[in-house]
Amino acid sequence: MADAVFAIERLKKRADFLACAQAPACAKGAILVQARPRDERPLVRAGFTATKRIGGAVQRNRAKRRMREAARLLLPQFAKPGFDYVFIARGGVTTRPWARLLDDVKSALIRLAADRDIRAASVQDPTLSDSPQKTD
Repeated sequence: MADAVFAIERLKKRADFLACAQAPACAKGAILVQARPRDERPLVRAGFTATKRIGGAVQRNRAKRRMREAARLLLPQFAKPGFDYVFIARGGVTTRPWARLLDDVKSALIRLAADRDIRAASVQDPTLSDSPQKTD
C-alpha cells in the first residue's frame, strides 16, 4: 500500500468536532463518518468518538482503536485532502468482524466522495440538480 501524498492529522478540539457535526454524513454498518471541507491545504484531519451508548470505557476505547486503525489503512486511498473526517462508533463496532468493519469505513468514504462530487457538479451546472425547475 502506497503512502499518502498528504499529511493525516488528528482532530482533538471540540470546536472541530462540532463543525463536522454540521457536515454531510454517511452511516454504514457499525460506523458513521462525517466529512467537512476545510481548505485547499494538502492535509486530512481525522477524529474519533464513541458515546456511552457503546458501553463502558473499555468498549469505547476498543471501538476508537478499531476505528483509528481502519482510518489509518483506508484514508490514504479514499480521503480527499482539505477535508476533516469524524468517525463515530455505532452499536456493534467492537464485535463486528474486522473485514466487515473495513468494508463499512471504505463504503462510507466512497459514498461521501460521490455525494460531494454530485453536489459540486450541481453547483457548477444547475440543470444536474434533482430539484424541479420552475417555469413561467
